[in-house]
Amino acid sequence: MQDDKLISVIVAAYNIETYLPRCLDSILGQTYRALEIIVVDDGSVDGTGAICDEYVKKDSRIQVIHQENQGPSGARNAGLTIAKGDYIGYVDGDDWIEMRMYEAMLNACEEEGAQLAVCAYRHIKEDTDSKKYTEDTNDKKQVNFSGKKYVLTRQEALDTYICDDKPYHIYNSVWSKLFRRDLVEGMQFPVGKKSEDINYTTNALVNTNCCVFLDTPYYNYVVNRQGSIMNEKLHERRFNDEIPLWEEQIAYLKEIGMEEFSEKAFYHFCRRMLFYFVEFKDKKMKASAKEAVLVLKKEKDKIKEIYKNEFAVTGDKIRMKIFLFNPDLFYLSVKVYDRCMTLLHK
Repeated sequence: MQDDKLISVIVAAYNIETYLPRCLDSILGQTYRALEIIVVDDGSVDGTGAICDEYVKKDSRIQVIHQENQGPSGARNAGLTIAKGDYIGYVDGDDWIEMRMYEAMLNACEEEGAQLAVCAYRHIKEDTDSKKYTEDTNDKKQVNFSGKKYVLTRQEALDTYICDDKPYHIYNSVWSKLFRRDLVEGMQFPVGKKSEDINYTTNALVNTNCCVFLDTPYYNYVVNRQGSIMNEKLHERRFNDEIPLWEEQIAYLKEIGMEEFSEKAFYHFCRRMLFYFVEFKDKKMKASAKEAVLVLKKEKDKIKEIYKNEFAVTGDKIRMKIFLFNPDLFYLSVKVYDRCMTLLHK
């Protein structure tokens, strides 16, 4: 087992006193021992800061930064300023990792000469009443793990990341990844933004020569923790954070000459906007649904052009055509289709 490379693991922690011990124990229990564990207490007002200080006493590999609240981006940036590792990893303080995660990811990087390793992950649902956790088995990509290792070129990794049309997928979040230091040297997260991983991961994939994907779920991602920022203020999260960052990704890829990837990113942005529209309608968020319509309507000419590409599938073309003609008719067609599929599977 490779043991001469230091991995800096940066843990962002904000008001997660119930979850942090499980997270830190899972990192301390890693089979790979050469870890520098940097826990950033991001202005917590519960017992999170005290738990951080207790863990410093338990293991000399842990160091803690206490700072005023800056959000996940500010916390990760603070960790990066002192990280000394040959590799950089991230773990969110309310999640936990499997004991071989960093051993497997580091070995894969070293064996293949890769600058980036990505692993699969499990969606974990929390029952807020019983505090029990169950695996979310609704998404087939979260269940049918092959256990295989895939070695990807930059082109293959970007295509997998942007198009998400493989049996496995590269998610934008940094916590499912191990970055070789030279790949992300000087990169920072945008402070004050949620979904801040989108362009960090995009930049890393653009700069990498080789990426390895491990289709083994080494990371456990709690999707519905009560109080999580990902569960709050849906409209603000979509329109203030996610949509601008996806638009930045599209513009960045075009700017650096990756025109085809920029077009693919725009195509998948449009698909995502249709999903957001349906989500808003389901939640009776009329103003948000109307704003989603405006986002796509203003891009009508570009949509028509991009949807002529070979990568645009027939079903997406039909759905977008219906949407641009009449968004409410599109929503009705989605509900009718969902109902028919439910009846067919009974």
